Amino acid sequence: MHPRRSAQWYAGDDRNSYIHRAWMRRGLPADAFDGRPHIAIANTASDLTPCNAHLDEVARSVADGVHRAGGIPLNLPVVSIGETQVRPTAMLWRNMAAMAIEEMLRANPIDGVVLLGGCDKTIPALLMGAASVDLPAVVMPGGPMLTGTFRGVPLGCGTDVWKLSEEVRAGTLGAAEFQRSESSMIRSRGHCNTMGTASTMGLLAEVLGMTLPGVAGTPAPDSRLLEAAHATGVLAVELADADRRPSAVMTRGSFLNAIVALAALGGSTNAVVHLLAIAGRLGVDLSQDDFDRTGADVPLLVDLLPAGRFLMDDLYRAGGLHAVLAEVRDLLDPAAITVTGRPLTDHLGDARVYDREVIRPRAEPLRPHAGIAVLYGNLAPDGAVVKPAAASPHLLRHRGPAVVFDSIEDLHARLDDPDLDVTADSVLVLRGCGPKGYPGMPEVSNMPLPAKLLEQGVRDMVRVCDGRMSGTAYGTVVLHVAPEAAAGGPLAKVRTGDMIVLDVANRRLDADVPAEQWAAREPSPEAAKAYATPARGWERLYVDTVGQADTGADCDFLRGASGDRVSRESH
Repeated sequence: MHPRRSAQWYAGDDRNSYIHRAWMRRGLPADAFDGRPHIAIANTASDLTPCNAHLDEVARSVADGVHRAGGIPLNLPVVSIGETQVRPTAMLWRNMAAMAIEEMLRANPIDGVVLLGGCDKTIPALLMGAASVDLPAVVMPGGPMLTGTFRGVPLGCGTDVWKLSEEVRAGTLGAAEFQRSESSMIRSRGHCNTMGTASTMGLLAEVLGMTLPGVAGTPAPDSRLLEAAHATGVLAVELADADRRPSAVMTRGSFLNAIVALAALGGSTNAVVHLLAIAGRLGVDLSQDDFDRTGADVPLLVDLLPAGRFLMDDLYRAGGLHAVLAEVRDLLDPAAITVTGRPLTDHLGDARVYDREVIRPRAEPLRPHAGIAVLYGNLAPDGAVVKPAAASPHLLRHRGPAVVFDSIEDLHARLDDPDLDVTADSVLVLRGCGPKGYPGMPEVSNMPLPAKLLEQGVRDMVRVCDGRMSGTAYGTVVLHVAPEAAAGGPLAKVRTGDMIVLDVANRRLDADVPAEQWAAREPSPEAAKAYATPARGWERLYVDTVGQADTGADCDFLRGASGDRVSRESH
């Protein structure tokens, strides 16, 4: 067996090894340091991350599994980011959380790690940090909540917030009734029950090979989640014994498999920036264009909100992730392995679909072409993305006059002005919401529609933004426009009245302005006034170093890996 990394701290009889052992002897017996693998449980449980609040219970089952396999479990609380709670946006801290996780894994005497996450940014941050330190690692996803109901119908958390709030603004739902739905929306522990970012990244962690096969998508209150957590603890010891590391599991083939799954599942557009960032930590050659080349023609098979009708516990009872992957098995790289050491495709042998309404046959998809489309043009020289499965088909080719908002505050101040010059054919343009400009690339691209249009029955319009949108959201939204306005991108040049041309079939996003006039036009000074200018702290470091959406919005000094080696003693 290979030498234990933790032995660098604990082996020997000198003063330093004495210190390392002695301060850990708070219930640990002497044989805890005889070469047993020490497994950290990187735990993102927090009362302020509601979707992860149950992870302490999950951690206990993981610890039991580690004990059973002969390892030493060690609870390691790490930075937790509550998508629904933190301001200005959780994305601002994804890179900081990844950096802190990496440093704590490297600094401590551990031989492997179980990564506990659920809420949107926690699994990406955990995978980014683990990829950079490259110790044996496995993800234990916290799982989705159960479906709540309101007025006798199921509620999709996130998606139905957008729908119900627009009904209030349209005058078709009373404010008191809207507030009454709050207690129905979040029925149980767990993350969003729609195919939002949390569900997407939990499922894609398994497709990347980083979970115990079959665990992703298990509802958070389901007792089988704790059974899987116990088995994950056992597996973590096996990983440490085999020295199987994330760099051996998450290969280019694994990422291409994730792109196929993203399309078949109808997953969140946020997966684009997260997968690119994780790949960047590993040095895997993955580009934004791979999402289009690999996923654009993959059919949408899962009928879940926001692109469909059902919710995550329906997907689980219908056969789960493996049943979906079995339908597209021929599109998957058979060489891509999982943390078990076996290929992902080897685990799909007995997968069955139990409800063909929820998981459609490959020959009868919800949509034949469901992947992320990457657009280019004079508005997006480095690209922008759109999710056709969540868009209105008639708007995927559209030409209309821009109605421009220079900041989110400008949008909120003017959107419902009865004198706003806007029609259903207009294109709403919001800028200053990219990684540098906001800062942190918030989920605001799915702008609410003007009240006067809602009153006319309009429920979708073309919207263009350099920010992100929630994976639970829907609509014809072009987002992740790169470069962003605050980084000198041409979105800063758009003026109200410019004709905007969206042509998803031909992958174009353009302002129909004469080339000479466009080249000579100055960026909006009003937009520039709203860009973030932090003076200190993480926000300052982030704004100074963050990259653009087309490369994953990671900080330039965090891309790549530093490994697990610590060169100097602490005493």
